[in-house]
Amino acid sequence: MSKRHLVTLLTDFGTMDHFVAAMKGVILDIHRDVDIVDISHDIPPHDVFAAAFVLNSAMSYFPRFTTHVAVVDPTVGSARRPILVMTDNYNFIGPDNGLFSYVYQTETVNRVIHITADYYFRQPVCPTFHGRDVFAPIAGYLAKGVDPRKMGEPITDYVRFDVPRPDVSDPKRLRGAILHIDRFGNCFTNFTKEHIQLAALRAGGRFLVIHPQDPAKSREVTKFVTHYAEAQPNELFALFSSTGYLEIAALKVPAARVLEARRGMEVQFVVP
Repeated sequence: MSKRHLVTLLTDFGTMDHFVAAMKGVILDIHRDVDIVDISHDIPPHDVFAAAFVLNSAMSYFPRFTTHVAVVDPTVGSARRPILVMTDNYNFIGPDNGLFSYVYQTETVNRVIHITADYYFRQPVCPTFHGRDVFAPIAGYLAKGVDPRKMGEPITDYVRFDVPRPDVSDPKRLRGAILHIDRFGNCFTNFTKEHIQLAALRAGGRFLVIHPQDPAKSREVTKFVTHYAEAQPNELFALFSSTGYLEIAALKVPAARVLEARRGMEVQFVVP
């Protein structure tokens, strides 16, 4: 019995149209012994930063040697490069536009390949649908056992954005930022338990969400909980989310709406 391969898909294509099904069909046409798992197809259109966060939040729960295909590609058809990122644990296939920035930060990267071997592409390649004609075929051929070294040459100048790290230079006032807002309106910061100790939270530590245009709209969050039901309806609170990041939420209402929050807004933790 042949070994089955696991491929995940993450896109901003949605599910109303044919795009995701076409990608799956191409992969399975090349190699049928593949299990395909959808991470998400509801990434906001063209939002590379959201895609990078969601991929990072999901990828580590998959078995080793899973191939993750991520396609959020606002410059499809341009000179941006298709790449294959190989780490100790996984392969990643997608556009070279910063989508794998968290991967570069958290995984041990062995090689990044600029995919140039168009022999493995679906022909003719549509300049507006590399998900189907470039990325899906590469995933299929990898699953089939094709040596990735045949697919292109290694590069070192791949595109990456800096994932913000908290500024902890002042031990009494840590400065972080909102990395992501999910579909519930919960705001994920870049604080983790590495930065914020539970003892400081329980001793009265508080969060300040800084409104960049109007400081009067900045909000204080003083309640810390371990699960949502500990809060009162409409109450703002903080907790460590399932991602490991500290999250600011509100019970049964979107915290992002209450805070007028946007990705990148500063969040401070004031230590008592």
